[in-house]
Amino acid sequence: MATLGEMFGAGGASTFFDLPEADWAALSADIVLFGAAGATPYPSVGFYCAGGPQAIRAAAVAYGAARGHMHFDLGGPMLPPGLRVVDAGDLDQDPRTPEANRGRIRAATETILAAGAVPILVGGDDSLPIPMLEGLAALGRTLTILQIDAHIDWRDEVQGERLGLSSPMRRASEMVHVARIIQVGQRGIGSARVEDVAEARAWGVQFVPMAEIARQGLGRALASIPEGGDVVICLDLDALDPGIMPAVIGRTAGGLGYWDIMDLVEGVAAKARIVAFDMVEFMPERDIDGQGALTAAQLLAGVLGVIARQRG
Repeated sequence: MATLGEMFGAGGASTFFDLPEADWAALSADIVLFGAAGATPYPSVGFYCAGGPQAIRAAAVAYGAARGHMHFDLGGPMLPPGLRVVDAGDLDQDPRTPEANRGRIRAATETILAAGAVPILVGGDDSLPIPMLEGLAALGRTLTILQIDAHIDWRDEVQGERLGLSSPMRRASEMVHVARIIQVGQRGIGSARVEDVAEARAWGVQFVPMAEIARQGLGRALASIPEGGDVVICLDLDALDPGIMPAVIGRTAGGLGYWDIMDLVEGVAAKARIVAFDMVEFMPERDIDGQGALTAAQLLAGVLGVIARQRG
């Protein structure tokens, strides 16, 4: 049976959407994608999202030959002419060396910023945002984090680990360059305890839970974005409803849809500068008929298009 990619004329591309490969030694781009299997694993789960970036790349192969075609969600091609968007491949991560893993993500983020580009990190487990956010200190400006997630990630430690998947926003709150955190999409039961929520609110987090979004829309979330500010968007794929995103560790009914994410990203771009983006928690072995990978690839294409238009 012919595949969609064969009908579009796609070859055996190994990069996202058949983008040019990046050269870390001489980086020249406006946007740089890179992947990582994980950063700081818990002993109980290890690199539970290993293979995530490769699975999303594979889902995007079908569209590589059509990258210059009309993208109706963006009103034109995915990438405007003249924008340099490259794929730097996956970092060489090892669950036995978490400190080195974090160092590579931090260094990659700093290298991309030094080239004047926007880093796009695709993973991989939920601990990835911590070193990426640390690396963003190199911008020398205060940042707003928009976290889109079913969970709030405010545990101080789990299993004795303070830099694991349940702690990214708690650790972010301790970074001097992080001025504001807006967390969108919380629902159901997760690792957060009542006291974790109270401490997050005391720090100044603005929560926009999924129940509010379902009943009242995204208005308050977008109103919270500071006009003209610098924003990092951290997308955990379990924010999406498992009907379109089954490939996560914590499936919870009632999540966001594709257009909710696109509306959030476009709304941020209309008010502020998107200085970095991460997409985490893709578990290939939990996917169903490639649905999750295809949704992740489609979202990644949309986010790239929005950021590229802002850069242009």
